[in-house]
Amino acid sequence: MSVSKTSLAALLLTCGAISAAFAQSTATYPSKAIRIVVPYPAGGGIDVISRVIGERLSRRLGQPVLVDNKPGAGTILAAELVAKAPADGYTLMVTSDSTLTINQHLYAKLPYDPVKDFAPITQLVLLNQLLLANPAVPANNLKELVAYAKANPGKLNYASYGSGSQPHLAMEMLKVQTGMDIVHVPYKGIPQAVPAALAGEVQLTFSGAASSQAFIKSGKLKALAVGGKSRMALLPDVPTFAESGFPDVPSNAWFGLFAPAGTPQDIILKLHAEVTHILKEPEFIQKEIAAKTYELVASTPQAFAEFLLADSARNARAVKISGAKVE
Repeated sequence: MSVSKTSLAALLLTCGAISAAFAQSTATYPSKAIRIVVPYPAGGGIDVISRVIGERLSRRLGQPVLVDNKPGAGTILAAELVAKAPADGYTLMVTSDSTLTINQHLYAKLPYDPVKDFAPITQLVLLNQLLLANPAVPANNLKELVAYAKANPGKLNYASYGSGSQPHLAMEMLKVQTGMDIVHVPYKGIPQAVPAALAGEVQLTFSGAASSQAFIKSGKLKALAVGGKSRMALLPDVPTFAESGFPDVPSNAWFGLFAPAGTPQDIILKLHAEVTHILKEPEFIQKEIAAKTYELVASTPQAFAEFLLADSARNARAVKISGAKVE
């Protein structure tokens, strides 16, 4: 999908669209339970942060906020469900870049439009990914991994959390740039992919530090590289992809909150205000941001809309260079 002024205008209009059928004031919303759809299995970072936000949002709004895990099909099942849900503020989605800025470049056809079908509320956090290896892999950094993989084509495999996910795209880009032959094994989510690497079912995977730092420090997994502009404070000995010679590998992801397009603007703004208040609470920052090595964003709906278009352009380039496609 190309990025244009027309696309930006359409996305910003989506952010501000008011549906007459569901128009209501912030004084009456919410009057019943809110559902947050998460396109990944329970237990992963995106699920955990959604549940913590949901619990705190429930207390602030005085209504139940329920997390509904709908994994499968590279987040497409959940995205289609939310895109077709009533635009009344009672069905939301917390998802990653796969859904809104990667899938359209990987799939020939999607049952949802990433620009027209969703109203961005806020970008929650950035997540810098670690490339992890089972200890049996005779490599302690990217240079050694590339040498071993090229000498043993097809012998290594790697787990992603689904075809078209950020780890899938990152490794395919790395393979193109190095000439490595490594087999892709898609799983439903990080809670499945990391244990697969621990058990030796796969030799490599990607994960955020929150899901893997204990295994790295105990020697059960090796961290070969990390995404982001600088090294991680919790893992200062792990070089970045850029330091390792691969600055173009898309090695970070983001989590964001969305509503169906047409959700009244006053509801969008109320949810934005409540959720960003939660994100900036000192206790939340300490326990859910700093401890899990996320980078806090808490952007406005408009800033998030503009970010989505820029991120889509970056991922379009990455997909084209990598040659990754999903049937």
